Amino acid sequence: MDGVDELRQKYLGLVAAAEDESSLEKVRVAALGKKGEINLMLRRLVDLDKDERRKAGISLNELKTEVSSALAAKKAAFADAALDEMLRTEWIDVTLPGRPRRSGTIHPVSQVTEEVTAIFADLGFEVAEGPQIETDWHNFDALNMHPDHPARQEHDTFFMARNESDDGPPNVLRTHTSPVQIRAMRERGAPIRIIAPGRVYRCDYDQTHTPMFHQVEGLAIDRDVTMANLKWLLEEFCRAYFEVDRAELRFRASHFPFTEPSAEVDLRCSWDAGQLKVGEGDQWMEILGSGMVHPNVLRAGRIEPRDWQGFAFGIGIDRLAMLKYGIPDLRNFFESDLRWLRHFGFAPLDAPTLHCGLST
Repeated sequence: MDGVDELRQKYLGLVAAAEDESSLEKVRVAALGKKGEINLMLRRLVDLDKDERRKAGISLNELKTEVSSALAAKKAAFADAALDEMLRTEWIDVTLPGRPRRSGTIHPVSQVTEEVTAIFADLGFEVAEGPQIETDWHNFDALNMHPDHPARQEHDTFFMARNESDDGPPNVLRTHTSPVQIRAMRERGAPIRIIAPGRVYRCDYDQTHTPMFHQVEGLAIDRDVTMANLKWLLEEFCRAYFEVDRAELRFRASHFPFTEPSAEVDLRCSWDAGQLKVGEGDQWMEILGSGMVHPNVLRAGRIEPRDWQGFAFGIGIDRLAMLKYGIPDLRNFFESDLRWLRHFGFAPLDAPTLHCGLST
């Protein structure tokens, strides 16, 4: 077949003369496109006899391969040239000072959780954890809460959906971290000293309540634990947490299904120009609930109340953060306002310790 050499010279010359990828693409289409000259010549092979078809086919396929290789090489050359130009014009002087970058901060709730954990760890308490989706038994029955208790109604508790074939009451989003105490007692037995910080959920939302908030429960069980031990422990905690030399507490009789006797705990304080001062003044502020663990709760935890006794208490972590760091609205904790977080946030590497200061 005539014309193969002419096509070779033509298209190799056009490839060499192409000045950019756009012109190179036009050469490719003219030579190897669906209606390109080389492909059209390949289609005309059917008009030749067998011997001529074989020889012409070999020549045209060699031409097609040669032109394709030349196109690929030229395209790679354009890419290399573009990279060289980019490196020449977009280089960075690494000796110049870097841009200032704001470091991340620790959320006040996380900070206070770490502070509380550090204090109770120094007092000999371990951290225990449990699921946030709890069984009705762990969240209510095991804690001596009667079936008619208001907390077991839908206006106060988030109940989980269940299949119609499931038997028994539905699971709940835990309303307190007290179920962790039940699980810890059943797993570890007595004696035991634990705290259980974590998220809890209730149907409430205003300036001082949110549907999800944070609590820490404490539990200590031994053979001779008394309310006097509880009072000393809570005084030491308040003194360390608020970083004052003296903290005075007042116990008021109250009622909780899971403790007997039960007591609300007030902290002596004063407010000076809107600032809380702990351990001085003539005002009292409620900070937590506590009491001696009810015998029924001990039995639910597989502990014999004739041999063991203990105390329990519950503190709101969000409330502790509001009191210590002057945060007026609980809803700010969950709005993800970067300005607020930068103002109240804490350095990520400053782990709170008792000997170095909790909030330094």
